[in-house]
Amino acid sequence: MCGLVGQFRRGGIVAAGWIEAATDRLTHRGPDDRGTWTDPEAGIELGHRRLSIVDLSPLGHQPMASPGGRFVLAFNGEIYNHQDLRHELEQAGHRFRGSSDTEVLLAGIERWGLRRALDRANGMFALAVWDREARRLGLARDRIGEKPLFVQEGPGFVRFASELKALWVDGVRPPAVDPGALALYLRFGFVPAPSSIYEGITKVRPGCIRWFGPEPCTTTEEPYWVLPGLGHGPVTEHDTDELRALVEDSVARRMVADVPVGAFLSGGIDSSLVVALMTKRASSVRSFTIGFGDRRFDESGHARAIAQHLGTDHTELQVTGDDALGVLPSLPSMFDEPFADQSAIPTSLVAALTRQHVTVALSGDGGDELFGGYTRYRRLQLGAPLAALPPAAGRLLAGTARAVGGRHGLAARARTVERIGLGISEGGTKGLYRSLLSLWERPSDLVDAIEPVTALTGPGRWPLRRDLVRTAMGADLLTYLPDDILVKVDRTSMAVALEARVPLLDHRIIEWSRRFARPSVASESQMKAPLRALLDEHVPRELWDRPKKGFGAPVGDWLRGPLRDWAEDLLAPSALEAAGLAAAPVRQRWASHLSGQVDQSFPLWTVLSYQAWRGHWGDGGAGLR
Repeated sequence: MCGLVGQFRRGGIVAAGWIEAATDRLTHRGPDDRGTWTDPEAGIELGHRRLSIVDLSPLGHQPMASPGGRFVLAFNGEIYNHQDLRHELEQAGHRFRGSSDTEVLLAGIERWGLRRALDRANGMFALAVWDREARRLGLARDRIGEKPLFVQEGPGFVRFASELKALWVDGVRPPAVDPGALALYLRFGFVPAPSSIYEGITKVRPGCIRWFGPEPCTTTEEPYWVLPGLGHGPVTEHDTDELRALVEDSVARRMVADVPVGAFLSGGIDSSLVVALMTKRASSVRSFTIGFGDRRFDESGHARAIAQHLGTDHTELQVTGDDALGVLPSLPSMFDEPFADQSAIPTSLVAALTRQHVTVALSGDGGDELFGGYTRYRRLQLGAPLAALPPAAGRLLAGTARAVGGRHGLAARARTVERIGLGISEGGTKGLYRSLLSLWERPSDLVDAIEPVTALTGPGRWPLRRDLVRTAMGADLLTYLPDDILVKVDRTSMAVALEARVPLLDHRIIEWSRRFARPSVASESQMKAPLRALLDEHVPRELWDRPKKGFGAPVGDWLRGPLRDWAEDLLAPSALEAAGLAAAPVRQRWASHLSGQVDQSFPLWTVLSYQAWRGHWGDGGAGLR
């Protein structure tokens, strides 16, 4: 795992020292090696920081040139089937110097072209490849977006990097905040691709190649993979056998490394299945988990029991509010954009714990999106028959739920009904899904901006189907998973030079999950049935069959306790107004939260994360225009 950065100045002029300084901003992603490559005449510079995982020798050094010299590659990630591709290329006459997957991918690009090489590759990656013959630059990301890649375009230049901070060198300040992106962030708690929080900076879309030629008009983007359409057949015994083989193979491929490998173990279905399959492949497996004193969030006991059953070498860390307070100052620099997923706190702590013992960790992420594991899918199923109601009925439902919840102490259930009502009032099935995902239902209450068109907000962009649950699962795979879950996993792990691998997001498993009728979400015990069946073969059901908690933290209580002073400073009316945010709605929710009436931690954390981010990066670049 690594970090990459570079620039392409179409005028053929490069600034002395820029690439070296930019590359060093990514040292945490790759502490083992540093490399730069420049062609001043063409105006191209590539920088690379290396975390050595496969082929620890200098033969894996990057940027790497192809044997024929036509292509130069800076690559961040892993190609899990590189041994298969190596054999195929050797059969065709290619001879390799080392054993790195980078060299194999580069040989594949030279033989097949970039698009065909990526189509054949099974992996997670972001890359930059310079074609010296065509004098054009290709930037690409893996199919589902496990690895990041930002692009800044200006007059006559293109800059790109694994993290935004690599672009701010030699006195260059971040551009202004994009108001529309801020509105999207306030709604979802993350900035959906291709937007970034900054004006003029975008993200390469997952599964896409973005090409930059010698002239500005030659900038193009092409997908090399798209999310498959939905099938409707039942899952047969043969299909289950196929899934078992795919998951076992995916885990086995992701265990291959020349450094120690472990796993995150939450005690839930997904991570338990991954760890169980790891124990079939290795005589000793390291597992790691986080616990909380608050039983509402603590699953460490379940993880401990599963670790004991599987015989892993298990390490556990109990987290307190003071631990969270210690992590907060590092989050803005870790994520570069405002990011409001509260589980970033425990994830960063478990990543740091894990890195003390291993260099690679397998994660169970992806199972909920692929196999229907989120509670909101059940809520969508309940609310779907109401989606045809007129907006006025939705507003009435939301208002009634708000009144009943406050009067009778039914806050949690009333909040769900209120969200369904608000979704109906905003427009049928699309509004219903968006409301359940929204942290602030009306970002315009806080900031004067129009939300950009996205797959979740734009007319005609929402894939209308009768099966709202499957539609939502697909939307999550395209937005919530790559822009929230995988961002969290990548930034927290790479901040401590830990490579996180996600076996359930092998594209073959994704494609398998799309072939069948919607999985049942009628009850907790029926959700993620295919994964449950596989886990049943390895771990007794009584150790893992329980209501889903999710990987959260007691942030609501922390905001009333050890984080209260920190929050009060950031939510002061003067601080909110200085950020261009309306103070009244935020202060109202803050007062409601402190009184204990309703847990407002999610919308409040969105504002707090933005304020902390602004405080770190400064008003010079983060100000609204």
